[in-house]
Amino acid sequence: MAKVKGIDARGMQHCETTALGVLLRHEGLDLSEPMLFGLGSGLSFIYWDSKAMGFPFLGGRVKPFELTRGLAAVLGLELRVEETASPRKAWQNVAAPIDAGRPVGLQLDSYHLDYFSTKVHFGGHVVAMYGYDEQDACLVDTAPQGGAVSTSLAALARARAERGPMTARHRSFTITVPSSLPSPQERIIPAIKACADAFLNPPIANLGHRGIEKAAKQVPKWLQRGDNPREDLPRTAVLMEKAGTGGALFRNLYRDFLAECAQLIDSSRLRTGHGLYAEAATLWTQVAALVATAGESAEAKHLIQAGSILHELSRIEREAMQALSML
Repeated sequence: MAKVKGIDARGMQHCETTALGVLLRHEGLDLSEPMLFGLGSGLSFIYWDSKAMGFPFLGGRVKPFELTRGLAAVLGLELRVEETASPRKAWQNVAAPIDAGRPVGLQLDSYHLDYFSTKVHFGGHVVAMYGYDEQDACLVDTAPQGGAVSTSLAALARARAERGPMTARHRSFTITVPSSLPSPQERIIPAIKACADAFLNPPIANLGHRGIEKAAKQVPKWLQRGDNPREDLPRTAVLMEKAGTGGALFRNLYRDFLAECAQLIDSSRLRTGHGLYAEAATLWTQVAALVATAGESAEAKHLIQAGSILHELSRIEREAMQALSML
């Protein structure tokens, strides 16, 4: 068994921040999950719908792996990323660092992992790997998935080789923390401003605050949108609250990030942003509950109410990000 020593296999709420936490703690840098998420400018919003999709998707964060790239850029970390079409080379890319005593991050499709209870294709899933033997790989996944877990090497190979939306070509990555690391406090304001600017100035209308406004108009029609609203709507609610989002479509994580920042930086704008995101987080959880109830009852009134809350959320989050963009 090849195994990296001294791994703190702490599962968090969200997959990418869980993996980043494992890699960074091994390098001696221990940051909270909200701090990892916020420094990586992870918060966003997307309303994604197309003819090819069975049902619309609401996303609350940036694209897979952008958070990792953002965190590395803001903290000056050395991020080494490997991608390949060859399964053999892909295995060498993870075995070599582990043999050398370093954990590796992997992006893969969670559908194939042995320990995943819900079998849904998601090609943007991220785990940390820290050991292997002839049969199995030792991974760290989110706390809801079990934290320190294992999967067969065959299942891991399938998960890494999968093609489709949000997948990457056998992507693996390692992180090195430089000896002269800027203090996270110094990097907080640039990370918040970058996140706010992207949110306030989306290139297309289904992203950022404009995306939430679009959702406000579309959600009331969702009972007519899918073939099976009784399944589609409750599943959407679960994705918003429980699928690695930390609750409230990642707004709980960003609220807690801003709270942690407000302890380090004395700023009225930061406190304003935090207060508004605390309000937004509560409302997102209400939206998820209304969507679930609409699916169970087949009554449009719940979706109409969700639409009016989303309209309010677009305003609240826009005001929050306007305050934060002026830090």
